[in-house]
Amino acid sequence: MSNYSIISDVGNGIVKILRSQMVPEIILNSDAIGLCSPEDKGDLSLGIYLYDVKESEEMMGRGNPGIAGDIRKAPSQYLNLFYMITAYSSSDIKFRASEEHRILGRVIQTLWDNPILGPDYLSEGNGNMDYPLRIEMLKLDNEEKLKMWNTPNMPYKLSLYYKVYPVEIESLKVKTLRRVVDVDFTVDEKNRN
Repeated sequence: MSNYSIISDVGNGIVKILRSQMVPEIILNSDAIGLCSPEDKGDLSLGIYLYDVKESEEMMGRGNPGIAGDIRKAPSQYLNLFYMITAYSSSDIKFRASEEHRILGRVIQTLWDNPILGPDYLSEGNGNMDYPLRIEMLKLDNEEKLKMWNTPNMPYKLSLYYKVYPVEIESLKVKTLRRVVDVDFTVDEKNRN
C-alpha cells in the first residue's frame, strides 16, 4: 500500500536509478540528474519530467476493498505516470549532440536493465505494494512528441518517453460495519374464516 506521496517517490526513484548507473562515468555530478520541466532545467544534464498522470486501464476493477474486523476500506486507485527524459549538454556546439545521444543511450540501457522500480528506490512508507512498479518505454509518434514541445521559445529536443505503472494510491475512506447482534420476530395472527 502507498500514500499520496508515491507520485513524488516514483520520480525520485527514477532519478536514483539513473544516478546509480550514470555517475560519474557518463555524468560527472549526481546533482546534474533531477526532476524538472523542459522550460526550467537549470544546470541539469539530464531532466526527468512528469508530463501526464492517468488512471491505469490495466488495473481497472482490480482494487479490492480492505476488510479488517468491522472496518471496510475503499479500494485503492491505480495510476500510470508518464515521463519525458531529456539530455542537456553544455559542451561546445560541435560535441553537444553527440554527448546528448550518449547520455540518452545510457538511459535506455539503464532502464532496460532495471524494468522494475523496487522498494530500494522508494521511501519507507511506499515500498510495500501489491504489484511491482514497471518501467516501460513508450512508442510515441513524432506528432505526439512535437506536441509536448509546443511551448514558445523552446525548440524540439530529442527525448525519451516512459510509463511507470501501476502506481497505487491507497484510499483513506473507511466505513465501520455494524453487525447484526439481535433479531426480534413478531408474528401477528389475522382472523381467518
